[in-house]
Amino acid sequence: MAAPPPAAEPALPGLQPAARPRRRPRLGALAGLLAGLALVALAGWAGFGASVRQGTDTLRAEANHQLDLFAQVVQGLVRRLEPLPGTVQLATEVQALLARPDAPRMAAAAAYLRRLNAHLGSATVFVLDQRGQVLAASDPALHGQDLSFRPYFLEALSGRVGRHFAIGLQDGRPGYYVSHPIHDGARVAGVAVVKIDLEPIGQAWEQLGAPALLADSNQVVILSSRPEWRYTALTELSVERRVALQTTRLYADQPIRPFPLQVDLRIDEDSQVIEAVLPRGLGEPAVPPGRGAAEAAGTPRGMLVLGRTLDGMDWRLLMFADLRVVRSQALTDALLAALAAGSLLMGALLFNQRRRILRQKLSAHRELEAQVARRTQALSEANARLQQEVAEREAAEKTLRAAQDELVHAGKMAALGQLATGITHELTQPLGAIRTLSANAVQFMDRGQHDVAAGNLQIMARLADQMGAIIEPLKGFARKSSARPAATPVAQAMRNALFLHDHRLRREGIEVIDALPPDLCAWCDPNRLEQVLINLIGNAADAMREAPQRRLRLGAREVGGMVELHVCDSGSGLPEAVRARLFEPFFSTKAEGGGLGLGLAISRDIAREAGGELEADNAPDGGACFTLRLPRPPADLPRPDHSPS
Repeated sequence: MAAPPPAAEPALPGLQPAARPRRRPRLGALAGLLAGLALVALAGWAGFGASVRQGTDTLRAEANHQLDLFAQVVQGLVRRLEPLPGTVQLATEVQALLARPDAPRMAAAAAYLRRLNAHLGSATVFVLDQRGQVLAASDPALHGQDLSFRPYFLEALSGRVGRHFAIGLQDGRPGYYVSHPIHDGARVAGVAVVKIDLEPIGQAWEQLGAPALLADSNQVVILSSRPEWRYTALTELSVERRVALQTTRLYADQPIRPFPLQVDLRIDEDSQVIEAVLPRGLGEPAVPPGRGAAEAAGTPRGMLVLGRTLDGMDWRLLMFADLRVVRSQALTDALLAALAAGSLLMGALLFNQRRRILRQKLSAHRELEAQVARRTQALSEANARLQQEVAEREAAEKTLRAAQDELVHAGKMAALGQLATGITHELTQPLGAIRTLSANAVQFMDRGQHDVAAGNLQIMARLADQMGAIIEPLKGFARKSSARPAATPVAQAMRNALFLHDHRLRREGIEVIDALPPDLCAWCDPNRLEQVLINLIGNAADAMREAPQRRLRLGAREVGGMVELHVCDSGSGLPEAVRARLFEPFFSTKAEGGGLGLGLAISRDIAREAGGELEADNAPDGGACFTLRLPRPPADLPRPDHSPS
């Protein structure tokens, strides 16, 4: 607060005001005001620059962390199946096929490749001869295809491991092809190739939270969160390179257009870190003639381009981080810096004004001293009110921060409670399966059937991996995978569930009556269907523990476009009071420690999520009978056994 201008002060007795002494002080005040405004502007500009640098460094660190995680996801997805072609040559079916490629050996090799492809989850596995002809493949559509022009075949034929991105000529789907030579002594007798599906990478773009792309060794964008960027070249392709791409048909018939943005990438050769800046962001609208810079200021702000070169793949991962948030925060910091400089200037002015007032008090009369005292009191009261408001605002800010921390803590505890409850139940079934398989393995080893025991041990390893996947939600904290419905044979799912309870059923002398049609399919997630059936069979075995006759009846039929699965036991049945609360969470009729009471509640939720229902009733001849209803697969869906992998 500034004191009143000197012109408002009363003249002292005996002194006459001068006629023309005011022009020079006014010029000095104007010069001081301009100097103060320049200082405030300079402080704001310095604060803006410092905030932009700090914000850009923070954004760069966060983006680099996200890129590291995403690069690990991409490398893990691809490298998980890279050793597969090297093991194909060990199969006797493949060796026999390359030795004499007749029709029976082609069929045997194709059956082996289909089993291998289904077990490992790759897109396609196939074997080529020395001329590049497909002799056997997990996808029947590839049989007889001439792939001699593909680079991965040529590299494998020369004795090297080939790794290339390409679009499938039959299915039109992009994939990562890994080839390996099949040796017959020192001679390359054939080539084994695996196609790795890249669709899971496209589903993970949202994790980055910013536009991103993947470019192969030809600098062509093969995957991107923005569809219009796909199959564009980051650099200008020479005529020889374009002719080579057309010859090898790596991108099928896709035209390779220039990338819509001009990105000048700087690559650190030691760490393979890529960085660039797009001053105008993802969009570059031109300013029409006659329009000023005010309209140009409304164009998109800059983007920070960060990337990685994936080890062993010669792929580049680029992410475009928006700098608008950084600039917005920088504007706020610049305003705060300007306000701070203005406050310092105001403080200096107040100090100078106070000194001037003190000098006036020494030379003025009592009335002027009283007036100065009143004004000083008003300034003190205003300062006290400002300090009180500042203290109140600081206290309110501390209270809000404490409340926010409590809410965040409560949310984390609630989420952890839900994850822990689900995982506690989910681990029960794999542990029971491992117990059954280990008991079977002991019996097989006693009988000398070591191959069968080794198969059980492999299944136990897979179940251990499954348990690791169940615990995985604790790392992601709140992320939950979604169900993937497919045409699932109910007989196969029931056999898998019975296999996990096989040891217990034989030990307790439970007779299993399996009346399931072999060709009946339901539209649901296969793993979740097995989870429900495992839970129902386990509950049925518990219900027959004290029964004189232990009989488990399994059946299925199609009713009105729905598939009904029946799991009935010969136990004591369900009392009305128990049946009314059967699907309530944490309700259980088992002894303490026998279960959490969540199995049936979770099973019914799985059925409803698939578009079906789970019901319980008493069978006419005694015992309980659970009915699981699931929708039929779509009419135009191909049969599971004949669909390409």
